[in-house]
Amino acid sequence: MTISPRKADTEITPDYVESLYRKYEPDLRTVRDEQRRLRHGTPPLKAQLDDLEAEITYLLVRDTRPEVIVEIGSLHGWSTNWLLRALRDNGAGRLFTHDLIDNARHNVAAELADGRWTFVRGDARQTLDNHEYEIDYLFVDAAHTAAFARWFVGELFPTVRPGVPVSVHDVFHSRRPWPFSEGRVVLSWLAERNTGYFTPSRAAARDSHNALVAVKNDLNLGDPVHHGQDNPMMFFHMP
Repeated sequence: MTISPRKADTEITPDYVESLYRKYEPDLRTVRDEQRRLRHGTPPLKAQLDDLEAEITYLLVRDTRPEVIVEIGSLHGWSTNWLLRALRDNGAGRLFTHDLIDNARHNVAAELADGRWTFVRGDARQTLDNHEYEIDYLFVDAAHTAAFARWFVGELFPTVRPGVPVSVHDVFHSRRPWPFSEGRVVLSWLAERNTGYFTPSRAAARDSHNALVAVKNDLNLGDPVHHGQDNPMMFFHMP
């Protein structure tokens, strides 16, 4: 994890994330049970986010209370359900999901979707061109290529207000992002703006990872919902 001195007071830090786990523990416990039932339903749902990154996403949405979330990439709807449950528990907000495939539509219950979810099918590079959203939270988990990343840092990021939380998935499967990947592009973009980020990745930030696992165990939230352990997502506030 790197922290920019200029923006240290707004960065997502391990201490801040720990405070969110403790603040929202009862609601998070309920949502974890709901997601576990969803994952093991008939047919079983393939889950993309590992537990830490899914839970941190939920907690950030709870604490920042966004009115508009834009999700790019949903696949089978695992992240979509986490985001919608956070909006439900906030009692406000809408989620706009953009994806080439609409599998998520089959895995989101009507009571979660009604009044708070809009699915837009198509290539986000077209469906978000000249968009009119006032984005309060941006969640990116789509094509993990440098070309796609160059599009969203160059075209989409400038449309998002400073201070808005952003999540980008599949960056830290190892200590450093893969060559020619979106992670390399995003990290370079952040470095150019002297902006820090947080990741719970076991490979890239073992101390932060272990500290959060310890917090979860202390709160009796250690039993897995998803058995993956990579947690490669990165989080930051838009500079």
